[in-house]
Amino acid sequence: MDYAIGDVQGCFKTLVALLTKIKFNPDKDRIYFLGDVVNRGSNSLDVLRLIYSNRDNMKMVLGNHDFHLLVCALTERNPNKKDTFQDILSAPDKVVMLDYLLQRPLAIDYKNALLVHAGAPPKWGMTDVLENSKLVEKNLQSADAPIFLSKMYGDSPYIWDEDHSNEEKSRYAINALMRMRFCKENGELEFNHKLNTDKNPKGYRAWFLHSKREMENHKIFFGHWSTLQNVKTKNIYPMDHGCIWGGRLSAYNLTKNEIISQQSLES
Repeated sequence: MDYAIGDVQGCFKTLVALLTKIKFNPDKDRIYFLGDVVNRGSNSLDVLRLIYSNRDNMKMVLGNHDFHLLVCALTERNPNKKDTFQDILSAPDKVVMLDYLLQRPLAIDYKNALLVHAGAPPKWGMTDVLENSKLVEKNLQSADAPIFLSKMYGDSPYIWDEDHSNEEKSRYAINALMRMRFCKENGELEFNHKLNTDKNPKGYRAWFLHSKREMENHKIFFGHWSTLQNVKTKNIYPMDHGCIWGGRLSAYNLTKNEIISQQSLES
């Protein structure tokens, strides 16, 4: 069986319980994590070690919290007061864990379905998503990754332009694929609003509610947006069910097309 699992965010106990519930078999099952496997919860290192130790059949895309960990570990930026990945930063296998994250993609094409942390801009098709994901990945996997990471924080450019520099294109791709919730039809991003789709800022809509999206015929599985409720858009599968906030950690069975959830066990 193949499964897509939403934001774990260091909730190790809940993840283990969910894997038990779905009877995860490392010999024949595959897990795809939709980003944000670390931070906010109390056991980020255990989660990352579990994924790494099963790396042949556990895959993941980078989420904004995973990316934030890399920035704090490899640049001069300090963790925020709410960050809880100090266990990774002080671990004896820190270098191995960070190198593993540096090798992760921003998006995965799973049988023509998109696995991504936040979403896809309305004007981007699968090829656009994967090409821009690879642009970022190439920089993360280079010897200059720390320099690259040090330049990637920031909200601009808010809109995509083919004339942007590689640095600007990378920052837009990171923000769109890892942070986006609301945007305009032309892909202009907005980062201040985080509530449900009916709380959209004027002129913006949830990225998946725009008509004539390039990827409307592709299934998209994503995390990042724990406040989403009653989403009934065709081919849209939000998988962040707020485990870290006392909600659920969920796995979507990509083989049988069904959801299995585990109530949060985090204290």
